[in-house]
Amino acid sequence: MNRVEMRLLDIDKRKTTFEEVALGYNKKEMLDEASRCLNCKNKPCVSGCLVNIDIPKFIDFLKKDNVDEAYNVISKSSLLPGICGRVCPQETQCEAKCIRGIKGESIAIGRLERYVADNAAKNFVFSESEGKAKVAIIGSGPSGLSCAGTLSTLGYDVTVFEAMHKFGGVLIYGIPEFRLPKTIVSEEIEKLEKLGVKFIKNVVFGKTIDINDLIDEGYKAIFIGCGAGLPNFMGIPGENLNGVYSANEFLTRVNLMKASDERYDTPLGDLGDVVVVGGGNVAMDASRCALRAKAKSVSLVYRRDFEQMPARKEEVLHAQEEGVNFNVLTNPCEILGDELDNIVGVKCVKMELSAPDSSGRRRPVEIKNSQFIKKANTVIMAIGNNPNPLIKNITPAIKLNQKGCIEIDENHMTSLPGVFAGGDIVTGAATVILAMQAGKESAYSIDKYLKNKL
Repeated sequence: MNRVEMRLLDIDKRKTTFEEVALGYNKKEMLDEASRCLNCKNKPCVSGCLVNIDIPKFIDFLKKDNVDEAYNVISKSSLLPGICGRVCPQETQCEAKCIRGIKGESIAIGRLERYVADNAAKNFVFSESEGKAKVAIIGSGPSGLSCAGTLSTLGYDVTVFEAMHKFGGVLIYGIPEFRLPKTIVSEEIEKLEKLGVKFIKNVVFGKTIDINDLIDEGYKAIFIGCGAGLPNFMGIPGENLNGVYSANEFLTRVNLMKASDERYDTPLGDLGDVVVVGGGNVAMDASRCALRAKAKSVSLVYRRDFEQMPARKEEVLHAQEEGVNFNVLTNPCEILGDELDNIVGVKCVKMELSAPDSSGRRRPVEIKNSQFIKKANTVIMAIGNNPNPLIKNITPAIKLNQKGCIEIDENHMTSLPGVFAGGDIVTGAATVILAMQAGKESAYSIDKYLKNKL
């Protein structure tokens, strides 16, 4: 039996709304897909899951249409299944290990996880707080939420501090509604609140509170999961022109400040012809948001080819379906402006891939005399982020590497005893599931540290 495809929102409607594109399985589709699972004894898919969900076990419950028990199985390893089922790159992780995929299509594990999260009664009971030590979490993104939830189930008194006016970190300001509805994030956070986790917003780490303040308030351990929010730029002429955005700013304006809606106070204005630079999921998100924000046209410029594009295949496909123009093996070398410093175009150069180097990777090389000008009024740079240098300024005792990321040991502890870190602040910009894994592992390390200390 072939994989059961997921129904999608009509393409024409997608361009005019931020409604979720993937509609999820209905009951029959779920049962048909779950029935494809071979329930392998050695469970190779579990080894591909960064948070070690017992995948065959939860799917076995789905075969019996017991969604609540399937949810309980997932929740023993992951407290954010509604999020993971939507945005994790399962095709390179759990699904890549699926035996079904050897001679056919792997089980749609992510889609089944999403079905469970969306349809379970969620009436399971976690152990209540036992009045253990207080632990502070800096940042309410995926690593912070994962760490907070795990610590809470271990009985700790957990408080999450968030700089923004809404909780969720990159899940709220970075990932668009059409990929991850904000109601899903809110529901997952409400679940953590029911576990006893406290959330405090509008607290900027290093400005309104620092590590010494938290220690003075009685916190016995601290987890830093504030992400990597400092955007990268190319350093090419014209990046200071009007209409140049980092993807971070653009997506925050659209997702958190509703800038694409003229009824709100922070409108984007007329985007005109948009050029997005990059090839990752963030570039896809920015491109598809620009379309929905009534851009005249949207072109994505990427210096490598489709095979090397790091974005999820389905996100690339959705962007193509919705009308994003892809210019692969192309690199911008200058942003052109008029006398008022408004963008009028982007000078680009064609690229080709070199012979494989010692690692087997082919590098993009500029083709001589291949420059051309692409019409543009808005440019969005989606080429990654680095940690905010504020960390170095306020916590000099915490060692950083050359990229400004926090250095940790094998237990996720920083150079400052009792202070742990995980997620993008350690790895640089990465995936939601990697951040969740770091948060979960850090929670167990914090538990071990406090048991040995207290």
